[in-house]
Amino acid sequence: MDKKVSKCGGWTALGVFTALTAAKAGWILYSKRYIDHHAKLNLILNAEHHTYHSPTAGAINYYFNGQGDRTPLLLVHGLHLYAGLYDVLPVFEAFGSSRPVYAIDLPGFGGSEKSDRPYRPSMYQEAISDFIKNQIGQPAHVLALGNSSAFASMAALGEPDWVRSLVLINPRSFEMPRPTTLNAQIFRERVQNLLLSYLKVPLWSLPIYDLLASRTRINAFYHKRFSYSVPGELVDLAYTSAHQAGAHFAPMVLLSGKLKVDNVREKYYEKLTLPVFVVYDNEEGISFDMLPQLLNEKTNWKTFHSRNTRGMPHFERSGELFRQFDLFWKKLDQ
Repeated sequence: MDKKVSKCGGWTALGVFTALTAAKAGWILYSKRYIDHHAKLNLILNAEHHTYHSPTAGAINYYFNGQGDRTPLLLVHGLHLYAGLYDVLPVFEAFGSSRPVYAIDLPGFGGSEKSDRPYRPSMYQEAISDFIKNQIGQPAHVLALGNSSAFASMAALGEPDWVRSLVLINPRSFEMPRPTTLNAQIFRERVQNLLLSYLKVPLWSLPIYDLLASRTRINAFYHKRFSYSVPGELVDLAYTSAHQAGAHFAPMVLLSGKLKVDNVREKYYEKLTLPVFVVYDNEEGISFDMLPQLLNEKTNWKTFHSRNTRGMPHFERSGELFRQFDLFWKKLDQ
């Protein structure tokens, strides 16, 4: 009796394994043959559209609008699997009438270069500082969203004469510190390297990304970050951006954890001496427990709490928020 059960159970396990293998192979085939990976990113804006060729970060897609002699503004979107400058469009459209405004796609995202290369935080830092120095050509205010706040802060510390101020929307690394050891850090880096090696295998790298970048998953991602309805155009642009040639390379590095900057608060935020304005809200999984302590220690830091939003306050509380931005920048311009 026991042998019979074991045999049946063995056949069941084999059947499940065979079915999973067939499903995996089927999805790989479907991804390569039937999913369009050359979609056209059609971002319709009443603005100038250009490409800046950075010697270290490659071709950077950007939009420009505005005029006047006020300090220019550079907008930097956050990083997620389908990121692009469309995540900061409300700010771009609001301030073009009062100052020169630039919005860039970071390397590997949106319309910027998506080649297979070693994406690392230093590349994103350089993309920001190099763009300000060699394309804008004068010191600029920088607004960064989410985890890109770390890159903007790194750029501000590295090139203090070129960044006039920082506006950070839901910056990371304000959770309570967790003790760690050198051995734990080494182990984590090994795991990240191993995971990245697996995610970059050409046979299944793109199919995995296709599975993660479906329209359903993109809609679910944004739905978590909006208190009300998600703009349909935002989902469309993110989906199109995620279905271009090479669109999976940078997201695979992000998924492995290799783009995360450790100890941002201690290494960068606490060393900033320029004016910093933080907007934070109720984004799921993001903590700001250590922000009050930093505010007590650093007089150059100011904050605004958006109470009824969940990650994209510049879309849902734009009127109130943009008045705060305008006052902050005008004061510094004077």
